[in-house]
Amino acid sequence: MRQAALIAGAAATALVAAGAITYAVAGDDGGGTTPSAESADAGFARDMAVHHQQAVEMSYIVRDRTKDEEVRRLAYDIAQTQANQRGMMLGWLDLWGLPKVSSEPPMTWMGMGDMASGKDGALMPGMATNAEMKKLGELSGKQAEVFYLQLMTDHHKGGIHMAEGCVEKCRVGVEKRLAQGMVDAQQSEIGLMADLLKARGAAPRS
Repeated sequence: MRQAALIAGAAATALVAAGAITYAVAGDDGGGTTPSAESADAGFARDMAVHHQQAVEMSYIVRDRTKDEEVRRLAYDIAQTQANQRGMMLGWLDLWGLPKVSSEPPMTWMGMGDMASGKDGALMPGMATNAEMKKLGELSGKQAEVFYLQLMTDHHKGGIHMAEGCVEKCRVGVEKRLAQGMVDAQQSEIGLMADLLKARGAAPRS
């Protein structure tokens, strides 16, 4: 019950923070100027939208592969939170009149465009490969739970690294605050997932 409360609390905190970020303030603290297509603000919004989409996909896959309520609840909370945040980031790009895709490699805005090879669909650090996504969809029960928790732990670590980059480099205040909220919530969830893995006789992959 304690874990369930912590999971729900972390998700609720993230959703409340997300809900407070509206289109009306999408340009606050940015000096009244619209970010450029090459800016950290635009780059983070584009890349994290892609990163989040995979987390949503993984979470819905595991909900169909296990009946364990703790893991299903965590997966649902992650899916809802990250889908909400993804919608906001894509909405900002629309408001700024900027493209949702870039000809530059992912994470170029961080000066790390060569960090991810894109091998087998893993476009950014922490992202699962196509083979790993396929494997997740083939497992069931405890095996699916463990693999999901391991994949999502790696995914969160990659996401935290990117969000910290936005906290440092983004200029739009509301976006920087969203990024910091991601860091805080996902660090909390990494701890929760470590506990869930331990309870299943497993551990994070790295």
